[in-house]
Amino acid sequence: MNLFRSLLVFMTISIFIITGIVGLNHGWNLVAVFFGDMFALTWPGQFNFDFMCFLMLSGLWVSWRKQFSFMGIILGIIAVFGGIMFLAPYLLLESFKTNGDIKALLLGKNVS
Repeated sequence: MNLFRSLLVFMTISIFIITGIVGLNHGWNLVAVFFGDMFALTWPGQFNFDFMCFLMLSGLWVSWRKQFSFMGIILGIIAVFGGIMFLAPYLLLESFKTNGDIKALLLGKNVS
């Protein structure tokens, strides 16, 4: 679990640094670039669509894990738009809340 938590910390720090550098160098208009590449039907667009599908699954999983409660749906929406900036810290926090129990981490209160 400590290795997993270390990976989450590394991902969190890295994505914030990279995002800051890219934003400062290229501007903050990600949406136009993201969808523009998809509509152009290029390899970057294919990757963006694939990534968007992963983001939607991430949001659905977070909402499901929280039993589609109001807060679960809000967190799911944040997961879709936040990507690893949200998911890595979320999993890190939840890993401590569940005392490192991977089943509880993955299933939340849905553990049966």
